[in-house]
Amino acid sequence: MLTGCTLMTPREELPLRKVTAQELTALLHHREAAIQSVKGLFSAKVRGGLIPIASRVEGAVYYRRPNALRLRGFTPLGSELFDFVQADDLYKLRLPLEGKTYAGHRSDMKDVGRLARFSQLSVWALGSVLGTNSVARDEAVKVIEEKGRYRLDVYAPTAEGTGSSRPPIRRLWFDRRLLVVQEDWLGSSGEVEATIQYDDFRPLEEGSVRAQAVGDEDIRLFRPFKISLEDGRGQGSVQVIFHEMHHNQAIRVEDLGQLS
Repeated sequence: MLTGCTLMTPREELPLRKVTAQELTALLHHREAAIQSVKGLFSAKVRGGLIPIASRVEGAVYYRRPNALRLRGFTPLGSELFDFVQADDLYKLRLPLEGKTYAGHRSDMKDVGRLARFSQLSVWALGSVLGTNSVARDEAVKVIEEKGRYRLDVYAPTAEGTGSSRPPIRRLWFDRRLLVVQEDWLGSSGEVEATIQYDDFRPLEEGSVRAQAVGDEDIRLFRPFKISLEDGRGQGSVQVIFHEMHHNQAIRVEDLGQLS
């Protein structure tokens, strides 16, 4: 007979502490504001024909707030596959191996075919790295506890100031550390456009700012070094592994490319 012992509930079974949608929204904004620039090197595996040019890509990303983004992709042997530059609604996509260049408004990327889809998915996948997946001030939010995680539903703004009567446009899952570990992008009818999993979180370099406190904890700023994306339309998947990631360092104008 055992006496004098107490059975402990496993940590994963402990109830979640209360966190409001406003606290999660503020945390996302704080993480976004902490990033002024990002540059990094990564490897990507692309499956399912999302891009016709390669299944393995070595890449580089450059980002500077508020909206300058450049993605470059190379073969494992170093030949340039693509060069994608974006700012606001403008883009430029250069395909050196095909000798083609596309430019214009992102809303008119239909002429680029599958590469338009790949470009959009790539931008979504980098949201947690760049801090661009925060909630806009006119979007409505609701938090739900689900399977030991917090799910933040994000709704498009409406004339009445709330979108809760319509399907959400995004869902973000936070773990107990309040890190975004999954994000779903949804279509107008609630269908899943893409599901993104974030893993291998690492803290920013020493000297970076720390996030504001939520509850009784001071949450450090982390970024995922592994990203897995599944296309909701069944067109394939992308897995990204970062080898290097540097924040808030000077980025040259030529690193960001040119739209003209």
